[in-house]
Amino acid sequence: TSCVLRLASISACLLSRQQGPHCSLSHSSFNVPPSAEFVARPVGVCSMLKLPVQTSPEGLDAAFVGIPLDTGTSNRPGARFGPRHIRAESAMVRMFNPSTGAAPYESLMVADIGDVNVNLYNLKDSCKLIREAYQKIMASSCIPLTLGGDHTITYPILQAVAEKHGPVGLVHVDAHTDTGDQALGEKIYHGTPFRRCVDEGLLDCKRVVQIGIRGSSYAPDPYKYGRDQGFRVVLAEDCWMKSLVPLMGEVRQQLGDKPVYISFDIDGLDPAYAPGTGTPEIAGLTPAQALEIIRGCQGLNIVGCDLVEVAPIYDASGNTALMGANLLFEMLCALPRVKTA
Repeated sequence: TSCVLRLASISACLLSRQQGPHCSLSHSSFNVPPSAEFVARPVGVCSMLKLPVQTSPEGLDAAFVGIPLDTGTSNRPGARFGPRHIRAESAMVRMFNPSTGAAPYESLMVADIGDVNVNLYNLKDSCKLIREAYQKIMASSCIPLTLGGDHTITYPILQAVAEKHGPVGLVHVDAHTDTGDQALGEKIYHGTPFRRCVDEGLLDCKRVVQIGIRGSSYAPDPYKYGRDQGFRVVLAEDCWMKSLVPLMGEVRQQLGDKPVYISFDIDGLDPAYAPGTGTPEIAGLTPAQALEIIRGCQGLNIVGCDLVEVAPIYDASGNTALMGANLLFEMLCALPRVKTA
């Protein structure tokens, strides 16, 4: 582990030197991605935000983790390729967030720690592998930012998160509630993660907010289960043509200072903006509203985040993966202890 950390430190140092004296972070003690002003974007290993890669979360405040799993999808497959494409498109994202003043690389030690080695032929075994991987991440007091993968992955992640923090609050952006009980006789797939989380007491149900929910359903009141548990369910139609800044003010008050997890399904956005996903629904959120939601989480006690359901094969432009990369950067910027100007 010490050898890996030393190599990561040396790598970050070399990249900083390559950027030259005009880069304000050239003498930072944190990992700093190279600036495209000094290092061409296509150069180097394809890592998340061009950060150093290491095999362990030790020594990190936050880490990007890929989970290339889509065995739990119910419609169009392909999310197993989400992490790879999000990493590729993330080369476009720069160091600072001038809109919020966030300077994550002046605040936190961050790296890409690679992918969980999932079992594509056995979903239950994959859940076990994910849970075990995240138990190690949580034990190191590192905040995971996950690149999915289908939404099944949030269930085993939250098993590990709740093991450390107890039942957590949840900001869940999605077209679907993902609170189904079963499909084709199976209790675990991407339509059931939050039902399973409730069953196991992983969520603080009075501090769960679901935003962007919409679409046709198999029941006349598909939101009853969540509302019966105490979830706040915000329909997409209640977000149309308006800023979500006031909503997020209410959300911050509701969630308070206890641990919170963010789970963002890219299909929460309208497919006009993010067509590369497996279960698209029309009339969704806009990218600007997505930014308002994530930026509105700043100040919360965020203990983990994920961005799921990017299926690149359905978007040859790469824009869906680019959207995912930017939203993950915004999540990084919203983490506790990130300095703002």
